[in-house]
Amino acid sequence: MSVALVLAGLFAYRFLPVAALPRAEFPVVNVSAQLPGASPDTMATSVATPLIKQFGTIAGIDSISTTNAQGSTSIAIQFVLNRNIDAAAADVQAAIARTQRQLPIEMTTQPSYRKVNPADAPIVLMALKSDVVPLSQLDAFAQQVISPALSTVDGVAQVLIWGSQKYAVRIRIDPTALAARGIGLDELQLAITAANANTPVGTIQNTAQQLTIEAKTQLANAAQFANVIITTRSGKPVRLGDVATVIDSVENTLTRSTYDGTPAIVLAVQRQPDANTVEVVDRVKAMIPAFEAQLPAAASLSLLNDRSVSIRQAVEDVQFTLLLTIALVVMVIFVFLRRLAATFIPAVAVPISIIATLAAMYLFGFSIDNISLLGLTLSVGLVVDDAIVMLENIVRHMEEDGLDAFEAALKGSREIGFTIISISLSLVAVFIPVLLMGGVIGRIFNEFAIVVTVSILASAFVSLTLTPMLCSRLLSGYSQHHEENALGRWLEKGFDALLAGYDRGLKLCLRLQPLMLLAFFLTLFGTVWLLKVTPKGFFPQEDIGQLSVSTEARQDISFDAMQKLQAEVATVFRSSPYVAHVASTVGGSGPGSAALNAGRLFVELKPLDERPRMPAVLASLRRDLAQVPGINTYMTPVQNLQIGARSSKSQYQLVVQGLDQALMNDWAVRLADTMGRDRATFLDVATDLQNNALQATVIVDRDKANALGIGSDILRSTLYSGFGVRQVSTIYTAGDSYNVVVEFNPNDQWTPERLNSIRVRTKNGTLVPLGAIARIERTAGQLTVNQLGQLPAVTISYNLPPGVALGDSVNRINAIKQEINLPASLSTTLAGTAKTFQDSLANQGLLIMGAILTIYIVLGILYESFIHPLTILTGLPSAAVGALGALWLFGLDLSVIAIIGLLMLIGIVKKNAIMMIDVALVLRREGKSAQEAIHQACLMRFRPILMTTLAALMGTLPIALGAGASAELRQPLGIAVVGGLMISQVLTLFITPVLFLYMDRLSEGLGRLFGGKRQPEHVTHPAE
Repeated sequence: MSVALVLAGLFAYRFLPVAALPRAEFPVVNVSAQLPGASPDTMATSVATPLIKQFGTIAGIDSISTTNAQGSTSIAIQFVLNRNIDAAAADVQAAIARTQRQLPIEMTTQPSYRKVNPADAPIVLMALKSDVVPLSQLDAFAQQVISPALSTVDGVAQVLIWGSQKYAVRIRIDPTALAARGIGLDELQLAITAANANTPVGTIQNTAQQLTIEAKTQLANAAQFANVIITTRSGKPVRLGDVATVIDSVENTLTRSTYDGTPAIVLAVQRQPDANTVEVVDRVKAMIPAFEAQLPAAASLSLLNDRSVSIRQAVEDVQFTLLLTIALVVMVIFVFLRRLAATFIPAVAVPISIIATLAAMYLFGFSIDNISLLGLTLSVGLVVDDAIVMLENIVRHMEEDGLDAFEAALKGSREIGFTIISISLSLVAVFIPVLLMGGVIGRIFNEFAIVVTVSILASAFVSLTLTPMLCSRLLSGYSQHHEENALGRWLEKGFDALLAGYDRGLKLCLRLQPLMLLAFFLTLFGTVWLLKVTPKGFFPQEDIGQLSVSTEARQDISFDAMQKLQAEVATVFRSSPYVAHVASTVGGSGPGSAALNAGRLFVELKPLDERPRMPAVLASLRRDLAQVPGINTYMTPVQNLQIGARSSKSQYQLVVQGLDQALMNDWAVRLADTMGRDRATFLDVATDLQNNALQATVIVDRDKANALGIGSDILRSTLYSGFGVRQVSTIYTAGDSYNVVVEFNPNDQWTPERLNSIRVRTKNGTLVPLGAIARIERTAGQLTVNQLGQLPAVTISYNLPPGVALGDSVNRINAIKQEINLPASLSTTLAGTAKTFQDSLANQGLLIMGAILTIYIVLGILYESFIHPLTILTGLPSAAVGALGALWLFGLDLSVIAIIGLLMLIGIVKKNAIMMIDVALVLRREGKSAQEAIHQACLMRFRPILMTTLAALMGTLPIALGAGASAELRQPLGIAVVGGLMISQVLTLFITPVLFLYMDRLSEGLGRLFGGKRQPEHVTHPAE
C-alpha cells in the first residue's frame, strides 16, 4: 500500500502546475469606452452612467469602480468570489448591447470588455525598439503580428500597446483660411468623407462573362488627401491643402514610451484572473522566436518584468527548504537513536507521507506554490512524530521486557495505536476551522489546511502499518548487538544527565504546585495582553524584484512638459545601482495614465544577491526622486496577490463617498493632507481627485444663438471637430485600417480668447464667429471623475513605512477622522487589500477559538472526558506567549501567515501533553496516585517528547531563517512556530503535570458532587 501511495504521488507530481499562490482572485471584467475629445464629466454622465445602470442588473456583482478621463472611461466590475468569470463576461456583453442606443452618436466604436483586472500588474512586458526602423513600422508589427497572436493564447486577457505610434492622416485646419473662403467645418468634413468613399459598386454581366467593378477612389496618404477639392470659390477649386496642413502622422500624438531611455513600443501582457501566471508566460515566451524571425534586422525585442521568474525562484527555494528540513529532521532522529536501521524506520515515513500528499494535491486541483510547499515543509516535523512514538515504544519493550523484534512490534503497536490516532485526529481538528473559512483568505489557506491534513493522515497510516512491519524486520537483535561508540556513549550520558535534571525540576514543581498554577495564569494573561498589543497585519509584502510606479504632475501641464519630467524620473531609476531595466509610458495609452499629467513606469530590479532588500531599495529611490521638482512619484512593489479591481498610486486604499460632491472633495483633501503629515504611519499618500485643471468654459447667450438659429448640437459639433480629434474617414488596407482625423492646427498658440474667432454656421448657411453668441471664461474643472457604483468617489491611497503594521494605519485613520470631525454625511470604506484585512481581522479571534473548541470536542470524544482535554490544552498559552514574543522581537506583525503559525503550534504543543496524559491515565487505572502517575509518565515520555519537538523545531527553523526568494511571505510563520516551540517546550514539561493534578482533583470532586463513583478515564490499549 505504501508503494502504491508513492507511485501515485510521483505520477501526480509530473502534472502539478507551478504558481505563486493558490487561485484566489475575484473574477473581474473590465469595460473600456472611448470618445476622443470628450471631457471627464461628459464621459461620466453620457457614457459611464448608462453602462453602470445596466451592469447593476447583473447578479453576483461585488463592486463597480469607474474612472472617467479625457476621452476615455474604464469600468472595473468585480464579482463575488464563486462567480464563473465566463458567465459573468457574457452578462456584461449583453448589458453593453442593451446600452448601445443610449450612448453618444459620436462614439465610432462600441465599448469593449476584457476578462482582466486593471489593477493587476502585467505578467510580462515586451519592448520593441530600433535605432533605424521608424516607430510607426514597429507599431504596425506590434499591432498586426504580435498583439493578435498573443491575444489568442489561453489565459491572456489582453495585450496593451503603450506608446502606440499607429499610422493616421491628420488634417490640421487653419481656421483663418477657412473663414477667408467662407467654408465651414461641416462642409469640409463632408467633402473629405465623400472623397474617400469605399462602398461597393457592383458587377458587370453579359452572356459570356462577369466582371467586378473596381473604382479606385480610396485615398491612401496625406499627399492624396491634400489634393481633395472641398468646394469652388469664384470658379476656382479650393483644395484641402489650401486651408489645412495634411500630414502623415500617428493616431495619438500625446503618448510616448521608452525602454531604458530609448523610444520604444511597449507591449504589456495581462492575464485573466483565473489563469496560471507561469503557464501563460511560458506560452507567450514560446512564441518569441517566431516574432524575432519576422522582425526587421535592425529591430530588437526585449523582455522585462517577467513575473514567472520570481515565482520559479520562490518555488525552487521552498523545495530546497523542504529537502533541508527533511535532512535536519533525519539528523535529529539519528542523534537520538544512533543506529542507521532505527533511523531509517521513522525517516522513511517522511517521504512516503509527503509524496502521497502530492497525489491528493493533484486530485484537489492544487498547484506547486508557496502555500502548498509551505504546508509540506511544516508537515515534515509533524509526520515523523507518529513513527517516532511507535518506534520508541517498540524499542522500549525490546530493551525493558527483552522481547524480540516481532513480539515487541505487535505489543507496542497495539498499545500506542490509540495515542497515534489521538495525536493525528487532534492535529486534523486544528485545521477544520481553516477548511470552513470563506473569502480570499479561505481560498488561500484551504489549500494549506488540506495539504497538512492529508500528510498527517498519510503519516498515521504509515506509522500504524509500515513502521511496525519495518521494526519487526530491521530491529532484530537490536538489544543484543547494539554497542555504542564513544560519541554514542557521550550523547547517551548527556541525555541521562538531562533526564536527571528534568526529574529534579519536575519534583520541585510538583512540590510547588500553587506557584506553577500562578505561572500558568501568568502565561494566560500574557497571551491575552500580547494578542491585544501586537500589531496586526494582513499579508507580508513580497520582494519579487519589480516595482510599479505612478507619476503625477500639475493638472494643467502640457504633454511636452510632462514628457520631460517623466524622462527625468526614468533617469533616476536607470541611475540606481539596484535597477536592471525601466519601461516608461506617458500619455493616454496605459492603465491609470489616461490623464496627460500622469505616467507609469515598470521597474525591474537586479537579482536579490546584487542588491539589498526592498525597504532599503525604496528608501534609496525615494531620496533620489525627491530631487526631481514638479512631479510626484509613487512606488509600489508588485505583489503576487492582487486584491481589488481599483487602480491606485499606492498599495492600500480608503474610499470617501457622499451625495454632496463638493463637500466630499473638500473633506477628502483634508483627510489626505492630515494623513500625509503623519509620516510615522503613512507614506506616499495620494488621491485620485483631480479637480483643479484649467478649463475654457463656453457660456452661450441663448437668445442670440436662437435668433441666429444656432442650436447647441451645431455648436458642440463645431467645437468637437476642431478640438476633439474627430475621425472623419478611414483608410482600409489588407493588414489594418487607419484613421483620418481633423483638428485645428495644434501648433497655433491657442488661448481661450482666440476661440471667439471660430466660425459657426447659422440656419441660413452663413458663418458667424463664436464670439457673437458666447463668451469664454477660464474655470477650474475635473481632469478625472471617479465613481464607486453610481456615486462619485475619491480614493485615498497610501503605503506603509518599514515596521508599521496595516492594523496600526487603520486605527490611525479612525483617529484622524475623529480629530478633523469628518461629517457624518460622508462615508469612508477600506478597499482592496485593506478591506480584506479588515474582514480577516474580524475573524482571527473566531478562527483561533474555533480551532481550540474543535480540538476540545475531538479530545473529549476520544477520552470520554470533559476534564483531561482541558489538561491537554493548558500548554497553549505558553506557546502563544513564545510565538507572539518572537514576532515582537523580530519586528513582525501578526499577519494572516503568523496566525496560521499559531494554529500549527496548537497542534504541535498539545501532542506533548497527549503523550504524557495517555500514560498517566493508564498508571492511574493501575492504582497509582495521581502524582506518582504523572511523574512516571513524564519521565517515560521525556525522550519521545524531546525528539518530536526537536524534529518539529528543525522542520521550521529553515523557514524562520528567511532565506531565498519570497522568504518574507514564509518567515512570520516560521518565527512564530520556532518561538512558540522553544518557550512551550520548557514550560509545558513542568506546568502540564501540575495542572494534571489539579484537573484530577477537579474530576474527583465533580464525581463526589454528583453522587457517582469516579471512574477512571477509558483509554484503549494505552502505552504502558
